[in-house]
Amino acid sequence: MLTGSYSSSLVLISLCVAILASYTALDLTGRIATAKGRAAYLWMGGGALAMGIGVWSMHFIGMLAFSLPIDLGYDLALTAFSLLIAVLSSGFALWLVSQPSLPGLQLAFGALIMGAGIACMHYTGMAALRMLPGIDYDPTLFGASLLIAVGASAAALWIAFRLRAHTPYVRQIRGLAAVVMGFAIVGMHYTGMAAANFPDGSFCGALGSGLQGDGLVYLVLITTLAVLAVALLTSVLDARLEARTAELARSLTLANQELTQLALHDTLTDLPNRTLLADRIEQAIAKVAEQGGCFALMFIDLDGFKPVNDAFGHHIGDLLLKAVAARLRGHLHSQDTLARIGGDEFVLLVELQEPDDAMDVAVKQVNLVSRPFRVAEHDLQLSASLGIVLYPGNGQDQHELLRNADAAMYHAKSAGKNGYSFFDVSMNSNARQQLQLLQDLRQALEQRQFRLHYQPKFDAQACQPIGAEALLRWEHPQQGLLLPDRFIGLAEKTGLIIPIGEWVLDEACRQMRQWLDQGHHGWRMAVNLSAIQFCHTGLVESVARALRQNGLPANCLTLEITETTAMHDADASLTVLQRLSDMGVDLSIDDFGTGYSSLMYLKRLPANELKIDRGFVRDLEQDSDDAAIVSAIVALGQALGLRIVAEGVETDKQQDFLTRLGCDSLQGYLLGQPVPAEQFMGKLQAMGQANTAVG
Repeated sequence: MLTGSYSSSLVLISLCVAILASYTALDLTGRIATAKGRAAYLWMGGGALAMGIGVWSMHFIGMLAFSLPIDLGYDLALTAFSLLIAVLSSGFALWLVSQPSLPGLQLAFGALIMGAGIACMHYTGMAALRMLPGIDYDPTLFGASLLIAVGASAAALWIAFRLRAHTPYVRQIRGLAAVVMGFAIVGMHYTGMAAANFPDGSFCGALGSGLQGDGLVYLVLITTLAVLAVALLTSVLDARLEARTAELARSLTLANQELTQLALHDTLTDLPNRTLLADRIEQAIAKVAEQGGCFALMFIDLDGFKPVNDAFGHHIGDLLLKAVAARLRGHLHSQDTLARIGGDEFVLLVELQEPDDAMDVAVKQVNLVSRPFRVAEHDLQLSASLGIVLYPGNGQDQHELLRNADAAMYHAKSAGKNGYSFFDVSMNSNARQQLQLLQDLRQALEQRQFRLHYQPKFDAQACQPIGAEALLRWEHPQQGLLLPDRFIGLAEKTGLIIPIGEWVLDEACRQMRQWLDQGHHGWRMAVNLSAIQFCHTGLVESVARALRQNGLPANCLTLEITETTAMHDADASLTVLQRLSDMGVDLSIDDFGTGYSSLMYLKRLPANELKIDRGFVRDLEQDSDDAAIVSAIVALGQALGLRIVAEGVETDKQQDFLTRLGCDSLQGYLLGQPVPAEQFMGKLQAMGQANTAVG
């Protein structure tokens, strides 16, 4: 037998080539797994070529590392055929691991095919020596090499399939797996080489016409390394490009999601906005047309939000809106939609089993809003006015439904707030009238259509005039003289009450200055403040400016605020009232006895007078309870050192009772009706002459 030997350097090189080929193969499986369409086939073809050349190169360098006492050569055709087998086997392996799944039976069959292909490549390469006589293989080692080929193929396929995904540390794991696979491939090759026995006298038949020479080693090595390097570098660069593309795509997706969120949702509350609500309504209409059923649309407006916003600032107002949205949203069903479409306006779209269920939903919403809100260490109280429309029945499309729900909401608000109202066709005309009135109201101040009428106030004992209360009127071009109950609500809703209130203050102070100049030095001018005006941050400055511009002493002005307004947020009210009191302005608590007062806060308020509500005075003669209440209010005011004013005096008996009870001053139709300033003095003189004639 001829005894062979190995070049240790070439053996080491063959191992390195095997490991590099294994790593390249594992990396390419990741590329193929993520590629789509034509790119997947290109990666599979290029990968099969690179992997096949790598495996074949390891085998060929391993054979070149082997030497016999005789010269050796390699048949070109058989050597090329062995390379083809390596490429085809690699292509089959890459195709197999690119499948969505790799069950055990498929893995075993694939390992058998790939192992047979690798063994065929090896022994075809050995046959390229064309040894004469032929190579004698040891059956045991030959069988072992086949088992190693199949086992190594199974391990390689399983590892490649498991490492396709780009998980964390996947490259480090692929490196370790490539080392294991490289040793397995080399083990199979050198086991097969060990199985080969060369009888004495053998010679190489491919020596003359085949491949030979030391330079062949370097040619194969350089070519293989170049192919593997190009394949690996291309794979790595493509992976990075894909990762960047994926990151860009993810960023664009997030950006699109954010833009969609901004376009379809309210930025403050994160609720759907008007655009998304319109789409949801159209979907609900289509669903009713297709499947039947019904739904309700509820227009929700918050009562009392503007005073909170003005008193505590927009930051607290925003927090309150978020709290309202969170509370309402927390009690919705998944198929319902709550949207914010304006400052303090929400719309609720609710699917119903029966139309009658709408009432229960509306009551629930009203009750939810009426519960106190704790916002930034403040206990805040709101209520809600709801307008309800039903579909089918109250509109054909989302525009008509929203318009009708809005009209129903205004009807609920005009009926006393903190409640709900179902839409009725008559409300549309009312809504149009209100809209027209609002447009006219915006122009009324510029066109000087507002007027002040003055109702005299009299000393109860001496029955002498001591001043007047300024009462606002609107001289409407078409509708004539309008009383405040026709337009104050609109003015408060739109915020126009602030400039209107400033005009009232200035005009009342101007008129009072004129009466002072006429010698009426003991008089006071009373001006009512609305809740919105009282909560406005610029109130104190507005009062100071009106006094200063008209040269009016502060003690000639009495500001009247309702008991409910003063007690809404007693601590904040106390601060504002104290600043006004420090200026010298008189303060009157209007409509006393109609709200829910705290005597502790009342004692702290820097008020100068209590004004008994006309509701108690009206039934004074018939209702003993009203008489008892009025007596209690007078006694309370006197105990606190406050002046007592009774309004709504219309009969002599009322006047006598209130005078005997100890009221300081009176006003009412019996004593004088509200009239323009130019008629005020004439009316007083006529009344004085009448009293003298009676006396």
